[in-house]
Amino acid sequence: MRYAIPSERQWRVQADRHLYSWPSRLVELLVNPVCTILKQQKDLTRVSGRRDPDVSTIDCAVVHNTMSLKTNHISVCICTYKRPLLLGRLLRELVHQETKGLFTYSIVVADNDYLQSAKAAVSEFATSCLVPVRYCVEPQQNIALARNKAIETSDGDFIAFIDDDEFPTMRWLLTSFQACNKYNVDGVVGPVKRHFDEQPPTWVIKGRFYERPTYRTGLVIDWQRGRTNNVLLKRGIIPPGAQPFRPEFRTGEDQDFFRRMIEQGHTFIWCDESVVFEAVLPVRWRRSFMIKRALLQGTNSVQHPGCGARNVIKTIVAIVVYTILLPIAFLLGQHKFMKLVIKLADHAGRLLALIGVSPIKEQYVTE
Repeated sequence: MRYAIPSERQWRVQADRHLYSWPSRLVELLVNPVCTILKQQKDLTRVSGRRDPDVSTIDCAVVHNTMSLKTNHISVCICTYKRPLLLGRLLRELVHQETKGLFTYSIVVADNDYLQSAKAAVSEFATSCLVPVRYCVEPQQNIALARNKAIETSDGDFIAFIDDDEFPTMRWLLTSFQACNKYNVDGVVGPVKRHFDEQPPTWVIKGRFYERPTYRTGLVIDWQRGRTNNVLLKRGIIPPGAQPFRPEFRTGEDQDFFRRMIEQGHTFIWCDESVVFEAVLPVRWRRSFMIKRALLQGTNSVQHPGCGARNVIKTIVAIVVYTILLPIAFLLGQHKFMKLVIKLADHAGRLLALIGVSPIKEQYVTE
């Protein structure tokens, strides 16, 4: 009998995976016994048959096309804040969307800068393009309010969201629309892939800091996988005059939106062919930027339901464990060190929020 001997590269890959994952596993091993006791105590005082929805797929064989035969219209909504150059590129790329006659589309730009820094870029685009574009301003700096303003200004049967630092492939809208039709769902989320206009430091590439997970097309997503940086939504799920995004969320407002929509019975799937690219600018390579963003995300995570005793214990244990492991991670390389620092900052932001301290005052982390 022959046994395959792993190559040197395979050994390195396996070792790298273990080095990356074992701190998180250690935290789980320390937390799980305590949380099991808490859960048993909680179960004694609660009788409920409700289950959290499992991530699953829709059986295509029983899906029927219920969309109207009329030509649908998609409003592509862009929320922007002081990024006129990136916004200009996005607008130019949106001109080339394929439709195959299945739908029409227009653009809505919601400027979250009261100084209207995006107005010139939108005006220049509008004078030279046949795609209709609307411009509106949300003077109060808040991403949730900007999204609500964009929806309020839009008039499409469908609403698509894409960030101002992204740009789509030519079949972005088409593949999202076709997936929504095929699976008869309320919305479609797609992948966001990183794009560097300049060569970043090696540790940024090795750390995979701006790579996001992808899934197979047709997968029904849970709220934690919900994002508005690449999404197509049926307008019908949003009641007229409603403010679907809650302004108390400075970040994570999209996950909160998906959580509430899923609880109401709406279904969203993943479409791996609906690709957009995110421009990762040099400012986002800064360690200070990564730490600030992690602190902000941790601070806002406590507003989601489920931040109970288990998460508090896990956060405290994680802070202790990650702090102890920092010297080891530093010896393994900058990419390992920063991975651990970002996790530590996220948990620190969560713990600070629980005691009423907000480490990041700004609405957006821009530098």
